[in-house]
Amino acid sequence: MVVSPLTVGIPREVKDGEHRVAITPDGVHELVAHGVTVLLEQGAGVDSAITDDEYRGAGAEIVTDVADVWGRAGMVLKVKEPNASEFDFLRPDLVLFTYLHLAAYPKVTEALLSHGTTGIAYETVQVNGALPLLAPMSEVAGRMATQVGARFLERELGGRGVLLGGVPGVRPGRVVVLGAGNVGWNSAWIAQGMEAEVLLLDKNLDRLRWVDQIHQGRIVTLASNRGAVARAVADADLVIGAVLVPAGRAPVVVTEDMVRTMKPGAVIVDVAVDQGGCIETTHETTHADPVYELHGVIHYAVGNMPGAVPFTSTYALTNATLPYVLQLAVSGVSAATVADSALALGVNTVGGKVTHPIVADAVGRAATPLAEALAA
Repeated sequence: MVVSPLTVGIPREVKDGEHRVAITPDGVHELVAHGVTVLLEQGAGVDSAITDDEYRGAGAEIVTDVADVWGRAGMVLKVKEPNASEFDFLRPDLVLFTYLHLAAYPKVTEALLSHGTTGIAYETVQVNGALPLLAPMSEVAGRMATQVGARFLERELGGRGVLLGGVPGVRPGRVVVLGAGNVGWNSAWIAQGMEAEVLLLDKNLDRLRWVDQIHQGRIVTLASNRGAVARAVADADLVIGAVLVPAGRAPVVVTEDMVRTMKPGAVIVDVAVDQGGCIETTHETTHADPVYELHGVIHYAVGNMPGAVPFTSTYALTNATLPYVLQLAVSGVSAATVADSALALGVNTVGGKVTHPIVADAVGRAATPLAEALAA
């Protein structure tokens, strides 16, 4: 049976401070070359320095009404989870492909289930244990985390007045990174390049060995446990939370009591906040109002950090997502997920059911096997 390609719609992002767009003109060109109709909301790429004319030249139809984009699309491609203002656009015959992070956003879970929408999450597509669609944004967020932390350590912004790299004769700032995955390793790498003292903690000793071999001792690696975390945090100028549980809620590794021991004016950057946060005292903030102070410590917990550097982020994201977008658009969800087990792991919801076991556990639902949900 010949399957008609899904029409792909790309709306402008509406989350606060979100300047990325879900596809580049090259991505549009690739889809169009395979017979896929692409609808792009007018101005969707402007904040990523991509004009409507560039998209039009690649073959996209520029649409002025966002409701038209959602209504005509068989698959909507986004960067971030749908906002409450977009919930009414959801419907049973729609495929939504984006970062969902359902464990951290229960209202999004309810909206997808109540509307029967097929929700496919970038962050749960998994290849041999790796998360290829999360990796590029993890790299961006990790590198940004050190840059952001260094900025808020400045006294004018409420910090301790510490220069991470120090100067000859003065101790540099101490950066503690919790988690040695893509976010944590990139954070530690940038901090080391700024000549800070860097401690990287993780439970995976093989991962720590790898980091040690790459950086040859310039990043100090520590096995993570409660005692080691408590001592490291107490002496830190900057703590970066980068703990990941694929598809699930991030575990709390820094308690409020640990935060109380930190130096006045120290800074916390909790990159894991879009999965609930790994530091007990963090709650999600926005680019417009990114920090708050608690127990004398500056907390930065923006849930969409890469949105601040949209040109870089948009191209990095499309590089990773395009092969999967093409599979889904050309073949449809059923055929694409049968052909690609990695993509099958990306499916979180179908027809009012949660299909990913870890997501189901995180949101307190029973998991329905994907094949059963798709056949219903």
